[in-house]
Amino acid sequence: MSTIIALIAQLLHIALMLAAAPLLIGLIRRIKARLLGRAGPSLIQPFRDLQRLLRKQPVLADNASWLFAAAPAVSFAATLAAAALIPSFALGMTTAPLADMIVIAGLLTLSRVVLALAGMDIGTAFGGIGASREMTFAVFAEPALLLVIFTLALLAGSTNLDVIATVLREGTLGLRVSLGLSMVAVITIAIVENGRIPVDNPATHLELTMVHEAMVLEYSGRHLALIEWGVALRLLLWLTLICTIFVPFGSGQASGFPPYWITGALAWAAKLGVLAIALAVFESSIAKMRVFRVPEFLGIALLLGVLAVIFLFVSQGFT
Repeated sequence: MSTIIALIAQLLHIALMLAAAPLLIGLIRRIKARLLGRAGPSLIQPFRDLQRLLRKQPVLADNASWLFAAAPAVSFAATLAAAALIPSFALGMTTAPLADMIVIAGLLTLSRVVLALAGMDIGTAFGGIGASREMTFAVFAEPALLLVIFTLALLAGSTNLDVIATVLREGTLGLRVSLGLSMVAVITIAIVENGRIPVDNPATHLELTMVHEAMVLEYSGRHLALIEWGVALRLLLWLTLICTIFVPFGSGQASGFPPYWITGALAWAAKLGVLAIALAVFESSIAKMRVFRVPEFLGIALLLGVLAVIFLFVSQGFT
């Protein structure tokens, strides 16, 4: 019976992630508009945009290969698989044994690489520029993420996300400098991975500043809808990951009674709301940096990851 309940919780989790991703984008846009003194779009405007794009027939270039047509679906599927492994309102769902942080990092890398290859597939200048910049940023982001995973694995004794969240929720580790450094590193990586300000501006199409938008500039119709939905899902995924690791409180157990799921869902929504407000305020109060400064920005995350590992080894050496 507990297995069936955990499976129901898993399916509900996937449905919530798919539905909440566009809503999160709408919330951030609405808050940013309010901070700038504008009324802003409706919270459900991203749903309307996706519905409009899904009704349109995609237009493909004459020299586009099968990779260009398949990339949006593959990228979306990889992002959705990663999102399914990250617990939202409850721990111990059906995919919990597979929720390894290295697996999640690999799925996100697959999503990035597929879009980068598709950006170069038809040979446009914008696609090549965007793919080159995306993979350059990944050279710095992925080692920093691996260092954070290494730190969390040393603390919890496992790279499984459910195990890490359970250990941190129990509070037996206490406050550690390594956790604080890892949190700042993950936030920095999340900003870069999602192409948010100050690294990239998802609302602009300026030739000299585009990164993600340059890779997908040739997409239209339902292909573009899958890409936009995947982008929203990726942002929700990273915010949920931050909540799961560093604010692991309020989540219930998937094998428990459904009323505990409601409490966990409310706690998850509250944490996401706080992070959405913080992201909107941060993006409204800072300017976009030059593209060539992004590796330096990611170098901070890499340095913090190294310091987190060093401090952890030093603290364990004295205990």
